Amino acid sequence: MARDSFSDLLSLYMRRIRASASGVATEIGLSREAVNNWRNGLSAPNPRSRGKVVACTRYLRLTEAEANRLLSAAGFEPEFPLQAEAAGAAQQPFGAFLDRLFAQLAQAVPYPISLLLSPAHWGQPPFRQELLARAKAQYGDGAVLHIQPPYSVSTVPAEYFAAIGRQCGLGEVASDYEFESALERRLLAGERLFCLVSRFEQGTPALRETLAGILRSLSEMHSGRLHLLLCGGEALADLKYRGGDLSLLNIAQVHHWPDPSLDDLTALARQRWPEPPWTQPVLAALQELSGGHPALFEEGLQWLVDHGADEEQARSAALRSHLAGSARLWQTFLPLAQAPATRKRLAQLLQADELGRARPYLQDDELRRLFWGNLLQVRGTGDAARLHWRSATIREAGVMVLESSPSAA
Repeated sequence: MARDSFSDLLSLYMRRIRASASGVATEIGLSREAVNNWRNGLSAPNPRSRGKVVACTRYLRLTEAEANRLLSAAGFEPEFPLQAEAAGAAQQPFGAFLDRLFAQLAQAVPYPISLLLSPAHWGQPPFRQELLARAKAQYGDGAVLHIQPPYSVSTVPAEYFAAIGRQCGLGEVASDYEFESALERRLLAGERLFCLVSRFEQGTPALRETLAGILRSLSEMHSGRLHLLLCGGEALADLKYRGGDLSLLNIAQVHHWPDPSLDDLTALARQRWPEPPWTQPVLAALQELSGGHPALFEEGLQWLVDHGADEEQARSAALRSHLAGSARLWQTFLPLAQAPATRKRLAQLLQADELGRARPYLQDDELRRLFWGNLLQVRGTGDAARLHWRSATIREAGVMVLESSPSAA
């Protein structure tokens, strides 16, 4: 199969939202000439510019699958591994969780509002197409709205709400008031609407607050008619727990994307690579090594495809060493290891088998950073819930990062 052309894909995605080279350059921290060279095929991203390409995917409002495609065309690993390409696939992973999510949202009174929080490498939200397919089955195709706020922090309010209005099929709106009025007209007509807001925390805090205020107001005035599912990560959790003035988020139910079960991982493995005869012992060994971290699990699958998908390889020191060297782990650990203020604390945490009590919101900066980086998991429930490293492999990676980084002066 021919590989995608990075320049062709970049040009396609820029044309789709009428993005200029200067606009992309400003948002991702490059010169306009560099972006034009990418778009015209005169140069390609170098190995150190993966973060620039990731920022570009956000600015261009790409789906998880599109972001992975652009990164692959640039020669980089995907940002969102193991994402289902099509909704309704056989043996859909996380099916039971999605059933509960929609059932609880439908039964929530008086305000059907939920937050779906996911850590790094799962996407915001994960399996977006499956979420939308389920919403259409439950609410009707025409009653499902999908909002993905513009990524740019330089977007003015009129352009921000014009973009959201187009996404909702509300025609041309020129202000936040016109967006609110257009959406309210549908509710006044007796419709029951479902609105999925992807990556809610994008844009400026002021624009997020305005959007939150509009959705809160319409939800309160039209009780039971506007069902909201807001998706994000650490920044959305901050808005829920730190943003006391955002009453919409204060009354919302909170759902965390769950760790994958062995059945989920089996379905993901067979969707990603259908050819090897994936057995339960092989996948269970990989689950233990990766701790359910989606990027590590995907990297482990690729390694097994290349070296032999049998139990001996799945439990080999070679695979463990390969996963401990994952760039995904290093990009989370390295800032903590290099900063004098956090290096000593990281070393202490890496020696601990248990990292403290799990709470709805982690006020400890380092633990919160590791949690949203998807390196920690919650084990136990209620008062017995505790934070742990996902796996010994991840702890090993952290030690390697510390040893390779210069000590604080």
